[in-house]
Amino acid sequence: MSKFNFTRRAAMALTATAMVLGSSVAALAEDWKPQKPVEMVIMAGQGGGADRIARLFQSIIQKENLSNMPILPVNKGGGSGAEALRYLKDKEGDAHVIMATLNSYYTTPLRTDIGVDIAEFQPLARMAMDTFVLWVNADSDIQTLDDYVAAVQAAGGEWKMGGTGTGQEDSLVTAMLEKEFGIKHTYVPFKGGGTVAKNLVGGHIDATVNNPAEQMGFWQAGKVRPIVAFTPERLAVFPDVPTASEMGHDIVYWMQRSFVAPKGMPAEAVAYYTEMFEQLAATEEWQTYASEKALVADMITGDELQAYFLEERSKHDTILNSMAESS
Repeated sequence: MSKFNFTRRAAMALTATAMVLGSSVAALAEDWKPQKPVEMVIMAGQGGGADRIARLFQSIIQKENLSNMPILPVNKGGGSGAEALRYLKDKEGDAHVIMATLNSYYTTPLRTDIGVDIAEFQPLARMAMDTFVLWVNADSDIQTLDDYVAAVQAAGGEWKMGGTGTGQEDSLVTAMLEKEFGIKHTYVPFKGGGTVAKNLVGGHIDATVNNPAEQMGFWQAGKVRPIVAFTPERLAVFPDVPTASEMGHDIVYWMQRSFVAPKGMPAEAVAYYTEMFEQLAATEEWQTYASEKALVADMITGDELQAYFLEERSKHDTILNSMAESS
């Protein structure tokens, strides 16, 4: 994943990959179809990146007739996603429930004993890798990362960084900033990224590290300012915004946008949903959205996805332990 601009060549490659993958599951998928509406559980609140993408997918699935039954988005963001994780565990064997995930898929079970082992869930598809950007209100005098660090230092620990939950993605990026620059924020948790964005515009918090999709509307309206991207290379949608890496600060963090199913989902149902997401990945609407919202549309499925989940769980365990030791 070296390019963040979703080029035509990448789009063609993704379409070809989807066709190859699709042929391997099509026959099995033809043997089964949903018999009732399908719940699409979202392990986050309304208005955030996970919610936006899940509802976009629901819309595309409906418009493109990718499912013979309606897909019904249901937000279960309580307890930093613990509500959704427990719900999915209790749906073992259910062929009519899928779940949209983000990185709290690993961090919440690591932080809280909720009796959930994600290795037991059935992976379906990772649709994209989302990115993080440091944002301030457009009325702020802050123009650069150096300006930001100086402002936080001058605030003496009272600088308000808004984010979704505690111990989740936004707070991990915040902790990385604190460790790198020796600064301290007052972290203010909210239920969803949409709420975080509104609070930055309203002046109730001083900064956020929201995903681009969550701030894009406010940025286009001139109400917020991107300061730095936490990606290996500059984002195509923000060509003038530097990365932390290019300024000598090794802060890179990704958010996975994936779908999983309960343990014990019948193989025919797994094949059906996998094929559905493969077809969705090839649609022009999704490819355009990914490009415009600074998402890296990099689809993986099956065993490869499960291996990715378990590797990321291990990485996040290390990050969380490091945060605990430094607090």
